[in-house]
Amino acid sequence: MKKVLIISTSLRLHANSRSLAEEFTRGAADAGNITEFISLSGRDIGFCVGCLACQDPEVQHCVIEDDANQITEKLAKADVVAFATPIYFYEMSGQLKTLLDRFNPLFPREYNFRDVYFLSTSADENSNSADRAVNGLKGWIECFPKAHLAGTVHAGGVDSPGDIKNHQALALAYKLGNSIH
Repeated sequence: MKKVLIISTSLRLHANSRSLAEEFTRGAADAGNITEFISLSGRDIGFCVGCLACQDPEVQHCVIEDDANQITEKLAKADVVAFATPIYFYEMSGQLKTLLDRFNPLFPREYNFRDVYFLSTSADENSNSADRAVNGLKGWIECFPKAHLAGTVHAGGVDSPGDIKNHQALALAYKLGNSIH
């Protein structure tokens, strides 16, 4: 049994990427894992200002007081993390990139997460629509040598809220979450 943290970064109601995240969560829970689902909708997450105070061994947290600090602590304690994002202009959402930047306090600290999953949706139907975003996430993962990209699911051809309803990627997201042991 693992602690699985799922972070949905779309701010849109009835977001397609959130649906992927929910299926991944359901799969992980059905496999007997402890799951926690976080949506960034309604959260206050500011930009990293590059002060690097979080790198001080006596501080080890971001000096910006917002929701990113709580999410960072949850990530540090999770065994598995899944990020769900819509693809905008062939890249991850700004919300996800901002959050990844705010995870900077974890760089010098101990962290539990090993497996990182990436769930994405795009209006573009091409199977490579998420490649740049996946590469961006891989760059973040490189900063955490104990972690690795464990899997990805991409649903292309979904644009309007709810378009994902019968998409095959939902079953793939469930299966990927269900494979966590």
